[in-house]
Amino acid sequence: MSDLLRTLLQQQQLRPLDLHFARLIARLEGEDAPLLELVAALTSHAVAAGDVCLPLRELAGRRFGDEQEERLPPLEELAEKLHRSRVVGAPGEFKPLILEADGRLYLQRFWHYEVQLADALLARAGHRFEVDEAALARDLQRLFPSQEPAEVDWQAVAAAVAVLRGLTVISGGPGSGKTSTVVRLLALLQQQAGNGLEIALAAPTGKAAARLQESIRQAKQRLSLAPATLAAIPEQAQTLHRLLGMRPAGGAMHDADNPLGCDALIVDEASMVDLAMMVRLVRALPSASRLILLGDRHQLASVEAGAVLGDICGAAGGCSAGLAAQLARVGLRLPASPNAPTTPMNDSVVLLQRSYRFDADSAIGRLASAINGGDAEAVLRLLRDADAPRCAWSAPQEPLLPLLLEGYRPYLELAANGAPPEVVFTAFNAFRLLTAANLGERGAERINAMVERALVRDRATLSRDGWYPGRPLVIRANDYDLGLYNGDIGLLLQDSGGRPRLCFPAAGGGFRWFSANRLPRHELAYAMTVHKSQGSEYDSVLLVLPDADSPLLTRELLYTAVTRARGHFSISAGEAEIRTAVARRLQRVSGLRDRLWPPAKA
Repeated sequence: MSDLLRTLLQQQQLRPLDLHFARLIARLEGEDAPLLELVAALTSHAVAAGDVCLPLRELAGRRFGDEQEERLPPLEELAEKLHRSRVVGAPGEFKPLILEADGRLYLQRFWHYEVQLADALLARAGHRFEVDEAALARDLQRLFPSQEPAEVDWQAVAAAVAVLRGLTVISGGPGSGKTSTVVRLLALLQQQAGNGLEIALAAPTGKAAARLQESIRQAKQRLSLAPATLAAIPEQAQTLHRLLGMRPAGGAMHDADNPLGCDALIVDEASMVDLAMMVRLVRALPSASRLILLGDRHQLASVEAGAVLGDICGAAGGCSAGLAAQLARVGLRLPASPNAPTTPMNDSVVLLQRSYRFDADSAIGRLASAINGGDAEAVLRLLRDADAPRCAWSAPQEPLLPLLLEGYRPYLELAANGAPPEVVFTAFNAFRLLTAANLGERGAERINAMVERALVRDRATLSRDGWYPGRPLVIRANDYDLGLYNGDIGLLLQDSGGRPRLCFPAAGGGFRWFSANRLPRHELAYAMTVHKSQGSEYDSVLLVLPDADSPLLTRELLYTAVTRARGHFSISAGEAEIRTAVARRLQRVSGLRDRLWPPAKA
């Protein structure tokens, strides 16, 4: 191992695993190759950080090390040297590293993932279903009654596209009506197929699957449709892992050789799906099946490599003349965009552009919009505005504990007094503290410990093993036998027999009870990271940011935290950290966007 790699390891710019990979590449090369070792280690580290590849074009010419003793050569020279290596191949070759002409360097597996996914999505986007347009127009009018003539009904457009195309991507912020759109979309699909479609519902986490399931069940009750159509709309959702039959040792029950038995698949919270999982999904879905992805392209990307939903949405913002004409024939107004990209993806992506939760004048809605627009001055102005009581800002020097006690004491008092579970859970979900990180002085772990110490210090009900009424826990590992999944939150309450047990909301209503010693891996849930909060909503949110710069401070993190709040949002952070977060975009390096949305040729 070179001195430079040791230096980068000491500076925590590389992990030990990156160095092991670099040594493996050097052994396969069979000769001393410090430049190859360096780029191999950097590529491994980039994937661990969420990128799909290493952008050599951006790194060429850069110096590395304490005294900047090593400089990468210019891109052309660097590419030429790498291509001479026996372990670096061109696209399509089977070698450990793949170098593309534009300077993207991939681990072979991730290059294969990206190409496979792009090819599969483009094929689905180009697949058109033959439909009875008169029947579709009639059903659209019934399910999506006419709005203002001048307005585009984006929900109806999304539903129509799902009937007409093999791929539909529906992106919208909180309150944009994604779930209500999906329920009517499902009804539309079944009506066009005589109620005979096999439709699967899935989400990345158990919590998100349970929310999708409950939302669809509630929305069905508001539909006035024939009993046969209502019965044909599925309600049971599952995690992607369970849908595919993922095995603990690796691999899945469902793949290209043993595809899923469904005619359409709906995936909610698609922004949380990483590249590898999305590839497994499209491999396992029959080519004639519809794939419908729901999510918010502005939210945080997956924890693992890739920002798949953002790349899929790409440069969407119009439609082809052919789709516009077909939509007009079924009664929908959507003018064609003459400058729209020519990729078939453009007719498969629908952006819901109206919020039904936040009106244009709501403080939270304006705050989310300002964050998305990168307008730090507007963000700070809204947080300082005394006339915007639904937003608040406190400096990091101000004590957090009083805010936390105010937020959590009401539900703990209800739990201690034996209130019914539905009452306690409603009170618990009225407030949530979110953090940027799990570790650190202002991370979730330390805040959880601080809150618990303060809340239980004077409680006579605290048992010898540390349990007390209302103690909140979040599950951190899926347990399919128990039906408990990563992200599920339970509270310690007394069951009907007066015994202290963990209580979890059941997907179909009611509650499920478990002994504490039966739970899979779990942790305290007073505070959680913004990442773990995705797919959830709370009446009031307090976001705690680090008191120094961190790579975690991004526009997407801030937007995701703000949009978890239904009624009130407050933040504990310094002005510099807020400005940094608004200015910094979460940039995941990949080639997927360019494969799906090729840049226009000059």
